Amino acid sequence: MRDFGVYIHVPFCAVRCGYCDFNTYAPGEGEFSSRDDYVGAALAEMGLARESMVGDGRPARTVFFGGGTPTMLDASALVAMLDGVRATWGLAPDAEVTTEANPDSVTRESLATLASAGFTRVSFGMQSAVPHVLATLERTHRPENVAKAVAWAREAGLAVSLDLIYGTPGETLEDWHASLDAAIALAPDHVSAYALVIEPGTRMGRQLRSGEIEPVDLDTQADMYEAADARLAAAGYAWYEVSNWARVPEQECRHNVAYWTSQDWWGVGPGAHSYLGPRIGAAGEEAPAERWWNVKLPRAYAARLAAGASPAAEREPLDADDLALEAVMLRLRLADGMPVADLPAPRPEAIAALVGDGVLDGRAALAGQLRLTLRGRLLADAAVRALT
Repeated sequence: MRDFGVYIHVPFCAVRCGYCDFNTYAPGEGEFSSRDDYVGAALAEMGLARESMVGDGRPARTVFFGGGTPTMLDASALVAMLDGVRATWGLAPDAEVTTEANPDSVTRESLATLASAGFTRVSFGMQSAVPHVLATLERTHRPENVAKAVAWAREAGLAVSLDLIYGTPGETLEDWHASLDAAIALAPDHVSAYALVIEPGTRMGRQLRSGEIEPVDLDTQADMYEAADARLAAAGYAWYEVSNWARVPEQECRHNVAYWTSQDWWGVGPGAHSYLGPRIGAAGEEAPAERWWNVKLPRAYAARLAAGASPAAEREPLDADDLALEAVMLRLRLADGMPVADLPAPRPEAIAALVGDGVLDGRAALAGQLRLTLRGRLLADAAVRALT
């Protein structure tokens, strides 16, 4: 059986950062619903999930609170939702339970409360250690707050991940080196590093169009990625997915690995996505793989649940061809890669070309496994297109 996880989307932020295009709402934005109403609606969605998954019997092996900034809510609210997961599906004895957090949205006491309730990890949005880069990103925390938050998390017994962003307009390679070194000095268990993507509809997108800011060129972004991999490797971190590194395999983010390996998950909250693979339904019938996503606006989400209706906005059935294509897109990003035999169709010429271009590991390909090289990680999207 596939593993099962739960994602809980908390759509609140103190401010909306200029680069953010996530489904989040800052105070004063038109669709900012009350936090108490949100928690009640999330618990109501779990109740509907319980009814629709009768007989499934799988406990949640991972739970991930994302956003937004989940720790904008009181720790007691996050604990209430985790208790809702326990009541709905149960928690596996070794469940990984993560919350995202901003360094200035936690206290020693709040982290201790989360840890005592069953949270096991916290992922801090560090993004950068350089003040002018944080200012461009419109991040509100001070760099020194990261060390304080990490210390409190360690004190509570939580595993720690740090999220970094590279390629911010105005960021130099030296700035990025400083951020990497600052993150490594805090000895987190896990590091994520993502290239900044400036979406057209964001405030930063408008600044780019008006010429207020200049993007970092792709060659410099590639240098930044290679610097991240080299510095993290030297500090004892191994990459396991294109943008993620961990000290040991046990500290890899199991929830995200479940996404990349097409396990099952239920997404709770406005705009949250869910996925269930092929299965036998409650009445014994075969059910195809299916993806669905909730309405985005918090008030609409809460209103549907108050009326006893599903918050799902749309559903998408997935056939075998869909699943095979998605498997390439997701699994190729992992360090282990994927078997050649799992490609939707034979691609010997494409594989040979990718090996010749240094994108795929030639020795692994000869052994029947597709694995990206360091160069290949920079060209992962192109590799997927060539193989599908």
